[in-house]
Amino acid sequence: MKKIKVYIQYPWNVSDSQYYKSMIENPPKEIEYLPKNQRAGMIINKKRLIINNLKENFRRSIEFFNFPILNSHNTNYSGNFDIIHCAHCLSNENMKKPWVIDIESVWQMWISGRDTWMGRKRVRKILMKKNCKKIIAWTDSAKDEIIKIFPEIKDKVKVVGFGQTIQKFKKKKKKNIRLIFVGRYFEWKGGVHAVEAMDKLTKKYENVDAIVISKTPNKILKKYSKNKKIKFFELIPYKKLIKEIFPSSDILIYPGYSDSFGFIFSESLSFGIPVITFNGIGRKNLIEDKKTGIIIESEIKSNFKKISSSKSKIVDKIIEGRPSFKEICSSKSKIVDKIIDETSKLIENKKLRDKMSKNCLMEVENGRFSIKERNKKLRKIYEECLK
Repeated sequence: MKKIKVYIQYPWNVSDSQYYKSMIENPPKEIEYLPKNQRAGMIINKKRLIINNLKENFRRSIEFFNFPILNSHNTNYSGNFDIIHCAHCLSNENMKKPWVIDIESVWQMWISGRDTWMGRKRVRKILMKKNCKKIIAWTDSAKDEIIKIFPEIKDKVKVVGFGQTIQKFKKKKKKNIRLIFVGRYFEWKGGVHAVEAMDKLTKKYENVDAIVISKTPNKILKKYSKNKKIKFFELIPYKKLIKEIFPSSDILIYPGYSDSFGFIFSESLSFGIPVITFNGIGRKNLIEDKKTGIIIESEIKSNFKKISSSKSKIVDKIIEGRPSFKEICSSKSKIVDKIIDETSKLIENKKLRDKMSKNCLMEVENGRFSIKERNKKLRKIYEECLK
């Protein structure tokens, strides 16, 4: 059978998303992704982190003014291809080439003005074009979000989850149980609560230690540096993360208040690490409660709704609908207590911890994060695009 050539259209020259790294390295049968030898994946050095932060700050500064600007781009690739796969952006192409878009969250269709009448009208016009064949949502929650705003294109929306690489590793033999927190943005990912819970848990249990990988604020480092059972790292090579850190870790504590997806979930599961997290947008699409982790209900949800519905446009633009740092910490003691209670269950019950660990690995091999299942869905979508 002839190969289907799929050009990946990024909003920038490259992507830091694991989603596309997985697609490129593990493509569906008879699918060729273009351009060849492209790079994508996790940020693993300070230079790329600085560039990424500059991009995000630029976008936020534009969002502040709320002008209706679409995240749409021309395709300048000169080679031959059959389909355009837009990586969380829209296509400006008026040619007959079919294209699909995949998105983590509906807001990725705009640079600015997603809540304006004109901004939504312009996106709707593009999505209803005949050569826009499919809108691929990463989760069921993202699908619901898209259809709520654009019910006219509900038949185009399909869910294709992330395909996580099955890791080849040996669990590090050690006496201690290791807790871990990983997050690029310390506050928004719940680092404040995670570290305080780790501090108390490492003092409560003699055989528990912890690792924090994030740009941790100095005031947090100063407060917890006396606890020698917690090690702090700012940015480490990805190779070290998967060869040393994850294989020696047992429980991920990751509140993740600002995530609509979060690759750390599938990455942890691929190492058999159960997750302690909070119920947020799409969280139950990623973690199965009491099976691959524990999802804690929290008052953070009500705070999230309260502040995201604020009448102050300035506040909405600055925090992008996320709870403010003040709101996140308003119920600090209760949240930390919940983390400690649920994590203690796994620390004290090795049988439960081992059972969850096996469930995590199965979820990657044959479940919601299976590359095989992901590729079946992608191939079917590409074939339908060419009919």
